[in-house]
Amino acid sequence: MAAIIETRGLTLRFGGATIVDNVSFGVPEGLFVSIIGPNGAGKTSLFNLLSGLYRPSAGRVFLRGVDITGLPPFARVRRGLGRSFQLTTIFPGLSTLDNARLAAQAGRPGNWAIWRSAARDRVVRDRAAWALETVGLRGREGVLAGSLAHGDKRKLDLALLLCTEPAVLLLDEPTAGVSAEEVPTMLDVIRRIRQVEGKTVLMVEHKMDVVHDLSDRVAVLANGALVAYDEPDTVMADPFVRSTYLGVA
Repeated sequence: MAAIIETRGLTLRFGGATIVDNVSFGVPEGLFVSIIGPNGAGKTSLFNLLSGLYRPSAGRVFLRGVDITGLPPFARVRRGLGRSFQLTTIFPGLSTLDNARLAAQAGRPGNWAIWRSAARDRVVRDRAAWALETVGLRGREGVLAGSLAHGDKRKLDLALLLCTEPAVLLLDEPTAGVSAEEVPTMLDVIRRIRQVEGKTVLMVEHKMDVVHDLSDRVAVLANGALVAYDEPDTVMADPFVRSTYLGVA
């Protein structure tokens, strides 16, 4: 099966340190891949390379077979690559709906037309409403984003991502800071995005039960290098992964 997103020899160096070390892997369309590894393994740096925030020291990134290594982040978004961050990136002084409208408008061709009202654009309106309903925020449209509970802010982050209509989602610790009681709801939202919308998902996550529950494949980074990439049960049984990451013999 052809990869929708692929890296070849992807490497990132800062000074004398190698942060991402010759990483090559591909993700077929529709798969859910979790990326795990110890702190400092290079997981977020890999996402920064994929999304265009960092330029690689060596190697290439391909989306649908097209080399996007030289493209800036906004151009990658236009090609269908979406990214969330560990910290929420919402506009706290705007309503939940206005946040979604702005994201939907930014994702449309011609968003430079700043005089066009997002509230009057039916496509934007419908996309924003759909995204909020998909993540479970229907009925909270008028609430100021800054007053939402942390779990709902994380949901709004996902809604803003969906508003740009990505084919590939990069989720950087989507359950970070979410209370134990709210985690199952977040997982249901992520599962719905993947199963109903057919999105390809790459997720950085530390909670191993979450990884095992959601993933088709698991990629393991250690010291910037890809040391395992396979189905969850196979990866979890790997002696090197068990000793270096899981801390068991």
